[in-house]
Amino acid sequence: MVREGNWGRWGEQDERGALNLLTPERVLAALQTPRTGKLYSLSMPIERTGPHLDYRGAPQRLTLTNHSDESMFVNGFGGRVGVGANEDIVVMGTHTATHMDALCHVYADGATYNGHPHDGMSSYGGAAYSGIEKAGTIVTRGVLIDVAAAKGLPHLDFGYAITADDLQTALKQQGVELRPGDAVLIRTGWLELFMETDEMRLDQPGLSLEAARFLGEQDVAVVGADNTSVEVQPWSEGEFLGGHIELLVKRGIHLIEHLSLAELSADNCYQFLFATAPLRIVGATGSPVNPIAVG
Repeated sequence: MVREGNWGRWGEQDERGALNLLTPERVLAALQTPRTGKLYSLSMPIERTGPHLDYRGAPQRLTLTNHSDESMFVNGFGGRVGVGANEDIVVMGTHTATHMDALCHVYADGATYNGHPHDGMSSYGGAAYSGIEKAGTIVTRGVLIDVAAAKGLPHLDFGYAITADDLQTALKQQGVELRPGDAVLIRTGWLELFMETDEMRLDQPGLSLEAARFLGEQDVAVVGADNTSVEVQPWSEGEFLGGHIELLVKRGIHLIEHLSLAELSADNCYQFLFATAPLRIVGATGSPVNPIAVG
């Protein structure tokens, strides 16, 4: 069983991990970050054509009611002719589109974050520990690390493993230093390339294990990226889900995947107020999110 990182740091029963770093003092300090007041949505559209793994399926928006159901409203709800309601159903995996991973998402050596047993995940009840509903509301300073731009590239090469030196070089170029409790967002350019080509490739640029360890050592609260798994694929050092193990399991750092970071990059907006909140789906391993940045 893995025994390192942030296990026990906030108590043996903790289920929020590094989000405990978001004290009222840090939240208030983050509110001083914006300079322009420009609002950014960091979410990609939820649609069938978005990037997804085959076993998760593509998101589906299905019409539940429309004008053809008017008689139901008239006969069943006291409605009148010419008045009705349009409604939908959305069917999607919790790890498609822009989404946040719960701390129960990945396990290693029989345990999820903080030593909670991996068999606490049941088919119908979901996660007994660290479900996405435990994350709550997140408001903190956000930092964009634009690795692609720092290298003068529109996007990193397929399968490129971002090193700790890459992160530090980009931060130095941007004139930004990381602080405890930050939400760190990594731009590889991969999502922009996908949106242009509609080609879903698994050999994606992302964090190496070394880079993941570096971020964990900075005591950040959230790590996100514009790719499918935050970490590089093929897996760094050949370790399946190694970056998830380092960040989610060992350190309790929530991950956000498929972030839309192009507009922040275009504006050279490297520090901002970051806010997001997952849907409070009890026992879920993840949730769609629409993070916002205030530049």
